[in-house]
Amino acid sequence: MLENIHREITQLTPEDSFLVYDRVKDDFDFPIHFHPEYELNFIKNGKGVRRIIGDHIEEIDDLELVLVGPNLPHVWELHNCTNKKIHEITIHINNDLLDEKLLARKIFKPIKDMFLRSAHGVLFSKKTISEMTPRLKNLSKIAGIDYYLEFVSILYDLSNSRNQKMLSTSFSQKKDFENSSKIKIVYDYIQENFHNKISLNEISELVNMSPVSFNRFIKNRTGKTFVTYVNNTRISHATRLLLEEDLSIGEVSFKCGFNNIANFNRIFKKINNCTPSEFKSEFIGIKRVL
Repeated sequence: MLENIHREITQLTPEDSFLVYDRVKDDFDFPIHFHPEYELNFIKNGKGVRRIIGDHIEEIDDLELVLVGPNLPHVWELHNCTNKKIHEITIHINNDLLDEKLLARKIFKPIKDMFLRSAHGVLFSKKTISEMTPRLKNLSKIAGIDYYLEFVSILYDLSNSRNQKMLSTSFSQKKDFENSSKIKIVYDYIQENFHNKISLNEISELVNMSPVSFNRFIKNRTGKTFVTYVNNTRISHATRLLLEEDLSIGEVSFKCGFNNIANFNRIFKKINNCTPSEFKSEFIGIKRVL
């Protein structure tokens, strides 16, 4: 099975503490995968979905909340679920969100212990999930320092909740999967060169693959085509510049590798559901990116 486990490239950058993805979907199309970040995954209306965490396999009920540790293979599959409006909130968490000195403090011990348990995957009780649902739904709507503090508070309350269940009897800290080095090369190169034009031929040669094979490779590992992945990276950096720098839309567009402002506006709106100008106006004076 190991050769079918993919190393996912998440959208987290070293400057991010965590990222929240809140969406309604009718399918799960990402293959079994792992990544070095922690993942907190909430699912509502998912009765019949199959959860795979390490060596654990189980069909889930309507409500689901699981904390997955770094490099632990996991996937959720549609399986027997017929609901077309599955609500999923996925939170990718940098593994240094709370550094070792902070976690060593007595008040953070419950979170530290929960992070250690997450190496096996932690399933939270229905009661806990019901209590946390409004807070998780509201998380993506909070801005500034409250965004960070509320999430740490959520982690603290989860760590102290009753009836947690560890899922996998084994755990994975593997970092030597066949394609991990290629994924790292691609990730680092795009992070360093997103402001320049990056051709499919150029990136394919970097990892000694044909363009066709590389496009299939990146789609399997990220769930996105090469062009979409690069654009997502550029927009991620663009949102940071819009919030943190006093730059015009045109300057941000150019700094993030878009030489055409109309194209920048179109792609930004497709990803963020608002134009760059609307985004900047809404969050002016607020440091949303932590």
